[in-house]
Amino acid sequence: MTRIPHETSGEPNPLRVLGLDQLRRRTSMKWRTHPEDVLPLWVAEMDVPLAEPVVRAVTAALETGDTGYPAGTAYAEALAAFAAERWDWDGLAVRRTAIVPDVMLGVVEMLKLVTGHGDAVIVNPPVYPPFHAFVTHLDRRIVQAPLGADGRLDLAVLEEAFRQAVEGGRRAAHLLCSPHNPTGTVHTREELSAVAALAERYGVRVVADEIHAPLVVGGTGFVPYLSVPGAERGLSLMSASKAWNLAGLKAALAIAGPGAAADLARMPEEVGHGPSHVAVIAHTAALRDGVTWLDALLAGLDANRHLLADLLAEHLPAVRYRPGDATYLAWLDCRALGLGDDPADVFLRRGRVALTSGPPFGTGGAGHARLNLATSPEVLTEGVRRMAAAAA
Repeated sequence: MTRIPHETSGEPNPLRVLGLDQLRRRTSMKWRTHPEDVLPLWVAEMDVPLAEPVVRAVTAALETGDTGYPAGTAYAEALAAFAAERWDWDGLAVRRTAIVPDVMLGVVEMLKLVTGHGDAVIVNPPVYPPFHAFVTHLDRRIVQAPLGADGRLDLAVLEEAFRQAVEGGRRAAHLLCSPHNPTGTVHTREELSAVAALAERYGVRVVADEIHAPLVVGGTGFVPYLSVPGAERGLSLMSASKAWNLAGLKAALAIAGPGAAADLARMPEEVGHGPSHVAVIAHTAALRDGVTWLDALLAGLDANRHLLADLLAEHLPAVRYRPGDATYLAWLDCRALGLGDDPADVFLRRGRVALTSGPPFGTGGAGHARLNLATSPEVLTEGVRRMAAAAA
């Protein structure tokens, strides 16, 4: 398994490049949802400049007017090469991929293929709120299999959820978040193999959201779900979006295991009309040529994880924080502060710092808040200072 280096070959830490004055010129959701006096540490946008290879690729496309409809397999080929180099996984077959508009819309299309109206979708709360919203909007039932107290998959709870989900001969899917958002947990090969075995035993189809896969640090290795024994009928969604800050450039890849190729082939052709051609160019450039930038980012994120732990220990020792091995999101247990079910609301009103509210993450979310630490150390420090003032 390839380990993520902390030496960055001279590439500057992207988190230390932009100041607040530059960031406040942005017009995206992170910087326009709240008034200017609010420090935004909430939605998953990073305070970084784009990687130069991405800028060059997009600029070249605009200069040549290459702004038509997406075509070809360059994105899938780039991801396959990245997976082989980064995760020692050579099982990403380009022929078993399809371009989709983004990961969550890809999830919807995959769930349509393997479940029907009223069927169950198992999720592992606390988990990314759109898992609940998109599944419910799709007219599927949510069955919860909460994470254990250690923030990891509870296989006994998961098995019971699988059993309930398929009662009466109904179809069911497990929407797996890997790495997990919001805890930053990286599922092990043993855990994923156990999930695959349970899925086969109960006839549950696994759809893995692996959007945070490139954002794993240190000695922990990311394990693609489709790489484990028994996962041949699984489906995965991947994207360069989160790791290279490309949320506004919509494109993702749906990937099928060998036993799910026929399912993916049934996806309507029009789904592939939704992604942006320019986005595909950007994502391809990131995966092919943006790895040095990514390594610099990962080193900066790792430093911020340790900084956040130190800041909380000093200013908010009652807050429990277990640094995750992936994502740039911190899951904060604020229950000991006595701020109620939604401490993020208190931090916003009293401290003018925006975090993501915990309750929408489902079971285990009350009394918690999610903090985006993909910012400068100075902004992170000021954010914790404001939180401490709000809690005082």
